[in-house]
Parts: sequence; structure tokens; C-alpha cells
Amino acid sequence: MEGWFHERIIEAHRLPLFCFFVALITAFVFTRVNVRLIRARVRWLGNISVGEMHIHHVVFGVVLTLLGGVAGLVLSDVSTGWYSFSAAVFGVGAALVLDEFALILHLRDVYWQEEGRTSVDAVFVAIAATGLLLLGLRPLTWNGAADGGHWTALAFLFVNLVFAMITLLKGKIWSGLLGLFVPPLLYVGAVRVARPGSPWARWCYSDRARRPRPRLMAKAIHREERWRRPVIRAKIAVQEFVSGRHDLPAPALPDRRLRRRVVSPRPRQGAEHPGRPWRSGRPRAH
Repeated sequence: MEGWFHERIIEAHRLPLFCFFVALITAFVFTRVNVRLIRARVRWLGNISVGEMHIHHVVFGVVLTLLGGVAGLVLSDVSTGWYSFSAAVFGVGAALVLDEFALILHLRDVYWQEEGRTSVDAVFVAIAATGLLLLGLRPLTWNGAADGGHWTALAFLFVNLVFAMITLLKGKIWSGLLGLFVPPLLYVGAVRVARPGSPWARWCYSDRARRPRPRLMAKAIHREERWRRPVIRAKIAVQEFVSGRHDLPAPALPDRRLRRRVVSPRPRQGAEHPGRPWRSGRPRAH
């Protein structure tokens, strides 16, 4: 393991990328554990607030991302160790920002709502892309481009970009993103039928298209129900295992530190009460 790390990471000058990768995963897991404990109303944890304003952790993520990015630009020529440290700081900031990606996208707090799953998807995409880069894959590159000439390389790049755009328009996000590193996935995704809710299906299959294709739309719906739905359920199960349920309402009980002891008002003497009459517990004066 040590030999593999030295050969594939250190000698390949991928140590800063590896530190970013580890910091991204560690910060995301720590953040999710922390917010789940806060949601469970653990006594020693709580949200960060200034007065009545709640400070989201995306704010700290933006600050750490700027610090890590600028420090990386300054320390890249100083030493590999400091450059790797700045990459780790950048990874922590990126994890905090991506964990609230849905808040930035919708411009409202949807962290524990159905739309909040977008944040987990964004983190998974970042982890997958960084992992492929660590393995030595490069997006939209061709190893035979040097032998075929400059124009061949540009043509290969243009064709891959076109296929990637078609795949993404057909609603196949993972195929389009991973296909940037493995081009055959782009070709398969671009040729196959689009997902029923994708822009491509609305433009080419639906009744509002210039040339509606109801057979292709029916085929897309059939594949969505038979093949895509089980995959989506499995993905949601993994997301809920890592990040918690996004479709459950928050507990209605107030925070324990904010609870006040409720004292029932003392009934007045002589008032009418059903059942047993009230007694103060003190002896009456004779």
C-alpha cells in the first residue's frame, strides 16, 4: 500500500489532489453527522446564530474556499506540503458549500426538504470526479491525439462535447458527467431514448413537439418505471444512510436549553372546580 501511494500519488504529483479528496469526504461526513445530531436535539450541540439570524455553514465554506484557493496560488511554488495543506483547506470549504448547494440553487432553506437531495447529489458528483482524476483519467482527452495531429485532437474534443451535451439534455446526468472521463458512456447515452421528463423528451417526444413521437415517449416511460425507478430508490437509500431523511418534518419540541418550566396558576379559594376541592396544604387557622 505504501509503495502504491508513493508511486501513484506522490511521484505522480497528485498529493494536493489527494488531500483535497480526503478533506472533502471527511468534512462532508462530519458535517452531516453534526447536523443530524442537531436535528435530533442533542443537548451539547446547536446551531450558530448571531442574535436572531441563523448562520448557515455555507458561509464558513465560502470563507475556507477563498482562503484555501488563494493560499494554493501563493504556496504552489513554496513546498508540496504547504500546497497540499491549502488543498485540504479548499476541500473542507468545498464540502461545506456543496452540502448546502440546494440552498444556493433554490435561494431558500430546503436543507431537510425533498429539494435538499440536490446537495447530496452535488457532493457525490464532486467525489466521483475527484476520484477519477486521482486514478489518472482526464476529461475529454484522447491518448492518440499526439500521433494523429492537432486537428484530430480538436475534432475528437468537439465530438465528445456534442455527445456530452446530447446526453445531458436527455436527462442522463451521471452518464454525461462520467462520460467526460470515459467517452463510450457518452455515445451510449446519446443514442438511447431520453428520460420522459428531460428537455429532449419535451422537444422531440411530447405532444407539444413539432413532430410528436408517442411511441418513443411510451418507451421512455416504460424504461423509466422498469429500470430507472429501482435505481433511484437504491440511490435514495444510500443518500438517507449517509445524510439522513429529507422528507420528514423537523421535531416539534423546542430546544431543551430554551424550555421553560410551566407552572399552573394557583386557583382562587372558593372557585368552583369539578371533582376534589383544592387544598393549599397549609393548616387552617382556628
